[in-house]
Amino acid sequence: MEEKYSNVLAKIKEADGIIIGASNGLSISEGIHIFAENADFLENFGDFREKHGFHSIIQGCFHRFPTEEEKWAFFSRMYDYFLYDKEASPVMKNLYELVKDKNFFVVTSNIDDHFRQAGFPEERLFEIEGSSRNLQCTNGCHDKIYPGDELLSAMARNQQDGRVPLDLIPRCPECGGPMQVHLEFDRNFLKGEAWQASYRAYRDFIEIAHGKKLVLLELGVGARNQLIKAPFMNLTHLEENATYITLNKGRELFIPNEIAAKSIGIDGNIAEVLEQLVQMK
Repeated sequence: MEEKYSNVLAKIKEADGIIIGASNGLSISEGIHIFAENADFLENFGDFREKHGFHSIIQGCFHRFPTEEEKWAFFSRMYDYFLYDKEASPVMKNLYELVKDKNFFVVTSNIDDHFRQAGFPEERLFEIEGSSRNLQCTNGCHDKIYPGDELLSAMARNQQDGRVPLDLIPRCPECGGPMQVHLEFDRNFLKGEAWQASYRAYRDFIEIAHGKKLVLLELGVGARNQLIKAPFMNLTHLEENATYITLNKGRELFIPNEIAAKSIGIDGNIAEVLEQLVQMK
């Protein structure tokens, strides 16, 4: 295994560019599992489970709450759980330490905004399915995305019986209609100017990296997440000097034969693997 770690570090060191692709497995390594009905979910969201009947954070995101007061109680609680008054996890700090001196870009389907929390620059980050800390107009009357930290924090601090006060509920500054967290849980999700700019930055990074030594570092991306996995595998296949490095657990670790010679797979706990890589660095 040490030889495999050394190979990973060598590829990162010599890379002209690194694209990090991250999904739920990375969050799980931090202790956050949005798909699970575990002790953490019951401790932080048990009252919502009892009242509304959903069994995970992700189910809560898709739940049709009967009132705006209850909807914002959940989403502000989720924001609080992900981000409020917390520093970056050791997992994210180690990941940043691993690549901070390299030319990198991040594409992620995670909604917890932990990359920005760990110091990854916003201009090098494409959050495909949005972020739990931003707000948008539900009606989509305009495509501006608003920072929601102050408001979400206030709502999280002022909940009672699973509701937030009416005077804290945001309204669209343009049309006066309802707002929602900028997450892709319904057809209202805005892929407006900000989203498109991040997508262009991602595509530009790939274009500039053409023909150069490129590392595609995939972290906890499940087989069903084709938003990240399929493009990474295709790019590895097409780019002569690309290396596909994937960290995952068990059956989720998959490398097709077509790119096996250009790939390194490490089966294990992502937190432990990143810590080991940083120590060896």
